[in-house]
Amino acid sequence: MCDRYVLPDPTAAEREFLPTQAWWNFTVKFNVAPPQYVPAIRVHEGESQGMMMRWGLVPSTAETEPKGISRASVDVDRLHRSSTYKPLWLNSQRCILPAAGFYAWQLTRDNYRQPYFVSLNNRNVFGLAAVWDRWNGEEDDDVFESCSIIRVPANALLSDIADSDGLMPAILRRRDYATWLTGTPVEANAALHSYKPEWMQAHRVSPRINSTAPDDAGLIQPVHS
Repeated sequence: MCDRYVLPDPTAAEREFLPTQAWWNFTVKFNVAPPQYVPAIRVHEGESQGMMMRWGLVPSTAETEPKGISRASVDVDRLHRSSTYKPLWLNSQRCILPAAGFYAWQLTRDNYRQPYFVSLNNRNVFGLAAVWDRWNGEEDDDVFESCSIIRVPANALLSDIADSDGLMPAILRRRDYATWLTGTPVEANAALHSYKPEWMQAHRVSPRINSTAPDDAGLIQPVHS
């Protein structure tokens, strides 16, 4: 779950995360998909930075830049044992992706994938827990940073929607932002929770979101079956 999400207003994102240095450059987007570049917050030399990263992790150990879409997310249980992700976890290469909501799909009895827009009740900007890595190509300018969203067990709301998946993106509580970015691996691990379902809402949306081409506010508007 979380193959697609919504970028918030940049001003609202800066108010939410208060980066010391805001190097990112983005606009509201209603249909974010990998491998697009997305805003991210990380800490470098004790200062928080707002920057752009490619969504879909490319490990630093990769010999060539992959052409397909992969590693958009990682399940929390693989985070600590995968040869790709364990070094990032131990090196505290953690970041936060600002979001205004995300999409989930429910497989109906008619074998139709009904999309839903999922958001938080009283927060128009929130943070998704992620890890990042830096890939260096053979050319001097062939360097970029990329990330994967962490997924945790789905709460009751998301389990009812995406019952074939059983997972949801790790949504951070505000009080856990600093812990996630600067805490030890043990402390950061304690910040990974299934967000409370009573703090969330979801509604059916148009199947136009099944394509990566549309990008307008109509994508998140409720539709009636």
